[in-house]
Amino acid sequence: MEKVRSRAPRFMGSILGMHRIGFAAAVCAAFPVVANAQSSITLYGAVDDALAYISNQHGHSNIFLKSGSLESSKFGFKGVEDLGGGTQALFRLESGFNLNTGAMSDKDTIFGRLAWVGVTNPQYGTFTFGRQYTPYLLYVGALGPAPALTGATGAHPGDIDQLDVDSRASNAITYTTPSFHGLQVSTLYALGGVAGQFPSGNTFSTAARYTAGKVDVAVGYLRVTNNNVAGTFSPTATGTFDQSPINAGYVSTHAVQYIAAAGKYAFGPVKIGLNYSNTQYKPGSGSLFTDTAIFNNYGITAEANPTPFTGLAAGYSYTRATSANGISDPARFHQFSFEQTYFVSKRSTVYLLEAYQMARGKTLGSKGAGNIVDSVATVGRIGESMPSSGGSQFVAMVGFRHAF
Repeated sequence: MEKVRSRAPRFMGSILGMHRIGFAAAVCAAFPVVANAQSSITLYGAVDDALAYISNQHGHSNIFLKSGSLESSKFGFKGVEDLGGGTQALFRLESGFNLNTGAMSDKDTIFGRLAWVGVTNPQYGTFTFGRQYTPYLLYVGALGPAPALTGATGAHPGDIDQLDVDSRASNAITYTTPSFHGLQVSTLYALGGVAGQFPSGNTFSTAARYTAGKVDVAVGYLRVTNNNVAGTFSPTATGTFDQSPINAGYVSTHAVQYIAAAGKYAFGPVKIGLNYSNTQYKPGSGSLFTDTAIFNNYGITAEANPTPFTGLAAGYSYTRATSANGISDPARFHQFSFEQTYFVSKRSTVYLLEAYQMARGKTLGSKGAGNIVDSVATVGRIGESMPSSGGSQFVAMVGFRHAF
């Protein structure tokens, strides 16, 4: 028995040795392919804080620290790997935070800003899957009013048209075409995930951008559907929905639709931009209002770099609602915004921001139809949680931003 046992390991060892040689040969054959595949992962982000003054916050002036005023405070990871034939795998994970408290921008969500994976090829285009920006924002929002003006003070009142950085969608699939003679188109669809109710909570967006020489123009469409929650806007809907006193009476909307266009033209060192958007709140069976509410936004921006170390920008926007839901004197807003930046280094920037807004007319309060209230000033994005108690509001900031 001992001899039989001693021979078995030798026999099995020879077989295993042959398998090891075959496996090693296979690894060696595949090794050149692995060696040629290039991949990289990048850590990036920004830390941004400002000392801010607001003339009227619920009836009182205030001095406070505001995180993410020129650029949102955030960190993220992005990666790319060559798959051969020009095809690449991509991913991006991004988290926002409040620099003054350390709290995450999105409660209980690590990567609330972005979380997607995809594949791209210069000939066939790009597919991405996950939580991502809408084409509406990426194309139209990139031309007006941002990035000439920061969204904190330069976004249209209350960011009512979602042309600032918060237009995202979860559970989304996006296809973006290759650029064809300066023209590129992107389309997104976000699945609502409600059993038996396929359209509930979904988001759809499409946009196109054309760039040629000194001209840069874009058009976009976005529709965010509520998740059939009566009297409010469901937090589980796939698309984001910014709320402020401007649209407080319409948060029970069945769906909100955005159509926008923007363009810029370079006159030497100066860029002039024009932008327009149309926001519509469409009622449903669970809505607290009965007529479609429409807000039209018109804007103009100008930006320049007088020196390699300085930047200047200014903008004006006019927002007006149409008569609906018993309102005969609809809300209207005039907003003036200014920005001055000084680049201390490639990554560090000192900045000043100023904005003034006048509000007139009436709108719906949070109770919906019948709850007609005076419009209050709500500068850019900052006024979403810090609205004035009256028809005017002035905001000024001095801040520092470091990108990495």
